[in-house]
Amino acid sequence: MTALQSRLGHELSGAGASSGAYVYDISDKQVLFSAHPTVRRAPASVEKLYTATTALELMGPSARLQTTVLGVGHLSSGVWEGNLYLRGGGDPTFGSSAFIAAHYGGVGASVSALASQLASAGIHRVSGKILGDDSFLDPLPGEPSSNYRPDPFLEGTLSALAFNRGQAGSLHGTHAPAAYAAHELWVALRAKHIAAPAGSGTALTPAGAAQLALVASPTVTELLGLTLPPSDNFFAETLLKDLGARFGGSGSTATGAALVSKTIGTYFGLSPRVVDGSGLSEADHTSPYEVVDLLAELYPTSLGEVLRSDLAIAAQTGTLSERMRHTVAAGRCEGKTGTLTGVSNLVGYCQTVAGQELAFAFFTDNISTFAAHVIQDKMTISIAGY
Repeated sequence: MTALQSRLGHELSGAGASSGAYVYDISDKQVLFSAHPTVRRAPASVEKLYTATTALELMGPSARLQTTVLGVGHLSSGVWEGNLYLRGGGDPTFGSSAFIAAHYGGVGASVSALASQLASAGIHRVSGKILGDDSFLDPLPGEPSSNYRPDPFLEGTLSALAFNRGQAGSLHGTHAPAAYAAHELWVALRAKHIAAPAGSGTALTPAGAAQLALVASPTVTELLGLTLPPSDNFFAETLLKDLGARFGGSGSTATGAALVSKTIGTYFGLSPRVVDGSGLSEADHTSPYEVVDLLAELYPTSLGEVLRSDLAIAAQTGTLSERMRHTVAAGRCEGKTGTLTGVSNLVGYCQTVAGQELAFAFFTDNISTFAAHVIQDKMTISIAGY
């Protein structure tokens, strides 16, 4: 152990004063390395671990999000006499089949599936309007780092009814993504030979509307598999709002963040500062010790097994696919990266060559991202070879 500590200390010294690390042997329940472990810093995308853990704890691994079509009116001789309402349930995968295939490996909820269900229900024409309902979440398109305005780093526009990550076409305004989604349902209906008046808009679904079609998202486990390895900010922020809507009474970023803080505190006794779901905000703060404590507590649990399966694998998948190739860490270590300007972190699990299970967190700030990756990779390779 002394040799490992010496090696890790030497490797971390290259990161300078704005760094911290913590390595814990889960198998033997002992600390292997510690350097400024309780100093809180911006986690960047490591923040997604707190969002993911809360989603698993509260929603459960098999939970799904629903996008529905509801109608006010009645079916008469193949004609739906009345309006249709496309109500979003905060599914970040909702979109076209082509988009889902290109971006999510075909795993997602498609608008064409809704149109197929309506056709199967015997609807050949709709006399009324097709309207989008995005009321499940608040309409703010961004997160704290952009002052809730549209943000290119989010790689999407937040909405309870975000079609293809919140595309809006030529539409403008607060509810443009929902209106565009309604338009795309109209397009999908035409492809199924269901006639409907042109035009798009938004409205709240009236009480008593009948459910006519439903598509469910991938499971929470699958959603996290789409979120964590590539570090998808749009998915993480949508899930945070979904948590707020389902368990906090409001589908807002602030409500979701407060819920994550409460859950992490209640279940794990930790108190990171959580302001968003993705880590885009530098106002998020946590420490290497808190992250490793979370990972170590989760490790022997069924939820921990799910989380570990959804992490990027060194030299193989996600943001770690090009890192630590042809080293002892390749395939042995799973992790979550975190990168902002002046911030670079790597945390996760390693199974050593001796079969020990380790949890680790390396925070390296105020150096170049390239230099930070070199240091993090050397340290990860060192612990994998322990």
